[in-house]
Amino acid sequence: MENLISLVNKIQRACTALGDHGEASALPTLWDSLPAIAVVGGQSSGKSSVLESIVGKDFLPRGSGIVTRRPLVLQLHKLDEGSREYAEFLHLQRKRFTDFAAVRKEIQDETDRETGRSKQISSVPIHLSIYSPNVVNLTLIDLPGLTKVAVEGQPDSIVQDIENMVRSYIEKPNSIILAISPANQDLATSDAIKISREVDPTGERTIGVLTKIDLMDKGTDAVDILEGKAYRLKFPWVGVVNRSQADINKNVDMIAARRREREYFANTPEYKHLAHRMGSEHLAKILSKHLETVIKSKIPGIQSLINKTVAELETELSRLGKPIAADAGGKLYSIMEICRLFDQIFKEHLDGVRSGGDRIYNVFDNQLPAALKRLQFDKQLSMENIRKLITEADGYQPHLIAPEQGYRRLIESTLVTIRGPAEASVDAVHALLKDLVHKAINETVELKQYPALRVEVGNAAIDSLDRMRDQSKKAALQLVDMECSYLTVDFFRKLPQDVEKGGNPTHSIFDRYNDSYLRRIGTTVLSYINMVCAGLRNSIPKSVVYCQVREAKRSLLDHFFAELGKMEQKKLSSLLNEDPAVMERRTALAKRLELYRAAQAEIDTVAWSK
Repeated sequence: MENLISLVNKIQRACTALGDHGEASALPTLWDSLPAIAVVGGQSSGKSSVLESIVGKDFLPRGSGIVTRRPLVLQLHKLDEGSREYAEFLHLQRKRFTDFAAVRKEIQDETDRETGRSKQISSVPIHLSIYSPNVVNLTLIDLPGLTKVAVEGQPDSIVQDIENMVRSYIEKPNSIILAISPANQDLATSDAIKISREVDPTGERTIGVLTKIDLMDKGTDAVDILEGKAYRLKFPWVGVVNRSQADINKNVDMIAARRREREYFANTPEYKHLAHRMGSEHLAKILSKHLETVIKSKIPGIQSLINKTVAELETELSRLGKPIAADAGGKLYSIMEICRLFDQIFKEHLDGVRSGGDRIYNVFDNQLPAALKRLQFDKQLSMENIRKLITEADGYQPHLIAPEQGYRRLIESTLVTIRGPAEASVDAVHALLKDLVHKAINETVELKQYPALRVEVGNAAIDSLDRMRDQSKKAALQLVDMECSYLTVDFFRKLPQDVEKGGNPTHSIFDRYNDSYLRRIGTTVLSYINMVCAGLRNSIPKSVVYCQVREAKRSLLDHFFAELGKMEQKKLSSLLNEDPAVMERRTALAKRLELYRAAQAEIDTVAWSK
């Protein structure tokens, strides 16, 4: 099962390289879902020595005060026997370190790059991988040592800042806490035990390590703690004996230090019965085994998170659209395809698949009839206006039987007023079509990807609608003008003549202009006008639909397509210029999706093999 830890290490490194570590998201990041061991301890608790003992190399900066000022994510990879040891930093991916003194210097230098040459801290982690035949597969996160007071050069908030940083790692439910406490201090005052108990009251996630056992006062020992009597945790305590400062100064190597550690526990009467589960070598093995167990138990949750995130990333990538084609033909095809999608959405609005098309019918069913009703025919057919027009039409020769020219002038002057509602209907439909164009543009996801093309398509569609409006307005006004230019003769032929009504043709011609006579003319003209309005109420919508709606569905972007075929590649490219932020976002999401899919496949393989 060593491959399982290697797989998690691989995924963690990939997550970090892609910025998936700690990125705000609606879902937890993959990094946060992967178990890891967080190393916690107070300053001078021997934390660095424990890590170096596990690795078997001197590679951590040393000194007084706060030495670890940034989290160090340490991934150990076991190589085959005989392989050469080396280290790699994530920020220097192509460089291998075989000199571990250079590793120590790079950790210090990289810390200074982030924090400056001060005693400040930073939550930005350093990622280090060590490959060696002498390690077990393991991931450890070395955190800054907890402290109780700020020293010179540090802000007063340093104590709380470090505690907050440590908590951000050990509060995660998938985090395993390696609590380092010196045996030569009262365990009740241990910083590591105190903070571990706060986030893990039952000790389910905590593994306790006692350092400096060999430095305890004479007559005292740590047997009660190591046997779990003084402070019980779920997992047995592990005691270690690290190199002393004198050993470090003498460059005592790790192999000799581990041998002396084994001899100490085997030969010390108080610890002889516990020797088989003491020492840094045993600690490394139980940490690796425990990490494997935790990873196995978390696989279902990790699978669920990966599956959800893959779906989320695929949806986001789909929303952002495909990357741009490189050649002119590909660019032209992409533009045409996007325009086709826009045109389809626009048609769906008109056809009722999407909302908006029903408002056009409202123009014909409500607005046009209401506008016709509002026309003030009474003003045109007032007694004064009828008398005036009839008299003027007669000229020097009064009409003999019926004032035909007067009728014509009355009808024509009244019908002209219908031009207003006809034009208003055209304009109302034009405004609605423009609104539907804007809606369709906003709903065409692909157009959001290319702002320049979005503007061009919008302008082209509006220009087409403007041309259709002008043509429609001509047609609608022609319908009105047709009614003015030729009157329906049958309507008047069916009207009763004056003689049939009992009139006396021998009366003076001037009697024909009495109020009763003029009122009858007005009534006749109004009846004719109403008949014409009823006809126009049906024919104007037909004209508008034919000239505007039908034409918009048929050829909204035809003119744009014709111009598109003449464009040079440079112009085509300019239409497909994306927002750089969108391009960067798509690239990042594609890489992250590739990572998650690879993780999905490998985790699934492990899950099936269990």
